Amino acid sequence: MALIQISSPHVQRPTKTADIMRLVILATLPGLLAMTFFFGWGTLINVVLASVFALLFEALCTAARKRPVGFFLKDNSALLTGILLALAIPSFAPWWVTLTGVFFAIVIAKQLYGGLGQNPFNPAMVGYALLLISFPVEMTRWTAPFDINGNSWNILSFADTFSIIFGIGASDPSVLLNLDAHTGATPLDTLKHRNGLTTEELWQSSSVLANAGAWYAVSFGYFVGGIFLIYRKIFTWHTPITLLVTLAIVSSIGFAIDPDSFADPFVHLTTGATMLGAFFIATDPVSSATSNRGKIIFAAGIAILVYVIRTWGNYPDAMAFAVMIMNLCAPFIDQYSQPRSYGHKKANTLSSGGK
Repeated sequence: MALIQISSPHVQRPTKTADIMRLVILATLPGLLAMTFFFGWGTLINVVLASVFALLFEALCTAARKRPVGFFLKDNSALLTGILLALAIPSFAPWWVTLTGVFFAIVIAKQLYGGLGQNPFNPAMVGYALLLISFPVEMTRWTAPFDINGNSWNILSFADTFSIIFGIGASDPSVLLNLDAHTGATPLDTLKHRNGLTTEELWQSSSVLANAGAWYAVSFGYFVGGIFLIYRKIFTWHTPITLLVTLAIVSSIGFAIDPDSFADPFVHLTTGATMLGAFFIATDPVSSATSNRGKIIFAAGIAILVYVIRTWGNYPDAMAFAVMIMNLCAPFIDQYSQPRSYGHKKANTLSSGGK
């Protein structure tokens, strides 16, 4: 019997960038649905706004560079950037906050570097960091999550949420006053600004921590989406699992040393942007390390920086800053973490010369 001889690589079908981006967008749906359920319609509105703005800025930039607009819009990279940025900002952020963040992410952090594949930093995190530094009030205005036990405020209607985001006045004048009365800190912010209370006392007295179940549900949604992407082989386990394990280890050490002053590992893993960052931000193939060993180093660096900034820095969450700092280190990590090529005794680095 004659055997069919086919040379390598043995690939069943080519994987298009658009297909990868579409799967990543699909994987964000569990987290998006959880955020919409617990925090209201604002998250969904922000996602639609950011998506429209991202596609608009991508089209304008590619047209200005005399590139085929349709070709670049169909790769879904701009759409994904807009969605990730929208998921990171508060649900009642004004429309101009979303516009500013998307503009900076697409135009400054992506297109000015040459477009997809040329940007050294994660565009969504660049946009988010700019918003957090420039508009701290709007970026820390989180509403109290809906409590499934009925202990929190009622979720606003779609019309009232739309009115607040666009600043055109709600149908009921008391809505804005009610909104202000139910905005506050996130669990990480509460643990950071403890006003002399121990961690145990905070858990007993804080209504924010009492309703932390909403944040757990959102994180679980992103965790499920991330596992789906690993299953579909969009990325390997090295970056997200290393990030989560390293963060758990360093936070466990801190908690063991002084449980009254430091948050436990469960809080670090299930609140804030940990799961979103681990599975959807740190795994960006353009701005992260490429080799498996490099991904482990890259992810461990992010986790350590997240813990350091959360514990001793000025910001309660630090995923954006940690990712961007490690984006700077990614080329250096890649240079010294390349695997050994077949036929060579050492990996091809500057020090070894590939011998």
